[in-house]
Amino acid sequence: MQDDDDLTLERLREQGEKRKQRREFFRALAAVAGVAGGMQMAMTISPANAQSASLTDADVLNFALNLEYLEAQFYSYAALGVGLSNADLSGTGSQGVVSGGRQVNFSDQTVAQYAREIAADEIAHVRFLRQQLGASAVAQPAIDIGVSPNSAFSAAARAAGLIGAGETFDPYASDENFLLGAFIFEDVGVTAYKGAAPLITNKTYLEAAAGILAVEAYHAAIVRTTLYGKGIATPALRTSTDKISDARDSLDGASDLDQGISPIGSASNIVPLDSDGIAYSRTTGQVLNIAYLNKTAVSSGGFFPSGVNGTIRTSAAN
Repeated sequence: MQDDDDLTLERLREQGEKRKQRREFFRALAAVAGVAGGMQMAMTISPANAQSASLTDADVLNFALNLEYLEAQFYSYAALGVGLSNADLSGTGSQGVVSGGRQVNFSDQTVAQYAREIAADEIAHVRFLRQQLGASAVAQPAIDIGVSPNSAFSAAARAAGLIGAGETFDPYASDENFLLGAFIFEDVGVTAYKGAAPLITNKTYLEAAAGILAVEAYHAAIVRTTLYGKGIATPALRTSTDKISDARDSLDGASDLDQGISPIGSASNIVPLDSDGIAYSRTTGQVLNIAYLNKTAVSSGGFFPSGVNGTIRTSAAN
């Protein structure tokens, strides 16, 4: 029994040491970042507090609804071969159509099951937010999830260096491409909900948003874990996530907080976090920088070719 206790204590000490090394690693990064880290704090906290006086809870939830439309349509087409019901699309603002989208011929049935689960969750998010917003819910804007050299997915992949000029990235062509397409969205969704939390004043809505954030974090972890596992045999796949992460970072400002899935020392990097083990935030403007695939202040582009609907429409000037 004593030997078992000693072994357990040793394992706990090893785990504690690994956590300590992980914290020290990120604190070192923060020290190197210096002023850039301070700028990020100003970008993610101050604007949110300043905006909260002028934005309503409905404005914030409608901003989230735009993002949920995008995710729900992508996953629904990829997993099921069909998009959202027409009954889930109407509302205020200009209702748009979805460009592209088709079912993935999955070779890995585990990935197929993940896709179906996430699709169901995202569709539920759309319906929940629409129900909470009632008559003030925005309509689905025009969404580009197509496959062509000029599509948003191809533009994002080109910016990340995954494809060359004039080439096409098809997120429906394989399990791996689907996961990379999902990787573009999922981390952004987590940071979007966390960044929007200070803008929500109603505690019931805040609790609901926290619940959706948790689900988005589960989704992100599924995608990151699956990519990490497949990347052990195919390191180039893991490298692709780092390139996508760098591309997102280049769009949302001067900071360098986004993370791919390449290992940190001897540990995996499934959860992107700061030196305190906390997920980081993005302002609404930074989220739209990535959605619009533009680092300047614009009101349309990328995955939303005509922009999003609602009060929050403009990306940040970086």
